[in-house]
Amino acid sequence: MGKLDGKVAIITGGASGIGEGMVELFSEEGATVIAADINEDALSKVSEKENVYGMKLDVSSDENWKKFAREVKEKFGSIDILVNNAGVSSEKPYTEIDKEDWDFMMSINGFGPFAGMKHVAPIMAEQGKGSIVNISSYTAQIGQGFNHYSASKGAVRAISKAAATQFGRQGVRVNALFPGIIETPMTKSLNTSKELLERLIQATPLQRLGQPKDIANAALFLASDDSSYITGAEIIIDGGFSAQ
Repeated sequence: MGKLDGKVAIITGGASGIGEGMVELFSEEGATVIAADINEDALSKVSEKENVYGMKLDVSSDENWKKFAREVKEKFGSIDILVNNAGVSSEKPYTEIDKEDWDFMMSINGFGPFAGMKHVAPIMAEQGKGSIVNISSYTAQIGQGFNHYSASKGAVRAISKAAATQFGRQGVRVNALFPGIIETPMTKSLNTSKELLERLIQATPLQRLGQPKDIANAALFLASDDSSYITGAEIIIDGGFSAQ
């Protein structure tokens, strides 16, 4: 038996990187997984996995979320798990960040998880149970990065706590993960500088960069009944970097 047998899980940004790792693990653990992503080509590939259904979703659109949540509920009968993983990053220095950059970042990284919870949590509340896992970043925990990315991930941290108190009495748990630097397509630029890569590894107590499976395993724990008495929690997965 798998840890997620019989459960229906939505994973945003599920077509690549950390999201794809979660999709694979959750399906292996018995869940019916809806991989939600805006990249249709990548969705076609991930949909080839067993028990995985790719569905297009623009997480920055409230109307998209409303329609998407309704369709998933109607097609699969329930929504037991939501992982708000979709996100974008940027290397722009603060001196070059303008209002358009700020709005774009916040619309996906900030509003995306909010809208997901807005439309999915009430469905879970009607069922009397559900688990939501929001993907923030270690930059929301420490003074790392005076930019719009850190601000957006700080927003995820705040709304996760608020949602945990809002929906807890209805049986819906909300927790957050705070990844450090994980080797994914989003961070592939690190591989172009061996010197930078080595500095990052040396600065990390566990002496390596994170892998998508490190985040997927933690998300699985929070999504499953193994964490049934945990809500409003924060788990930092950065190899000990932020503990220094």
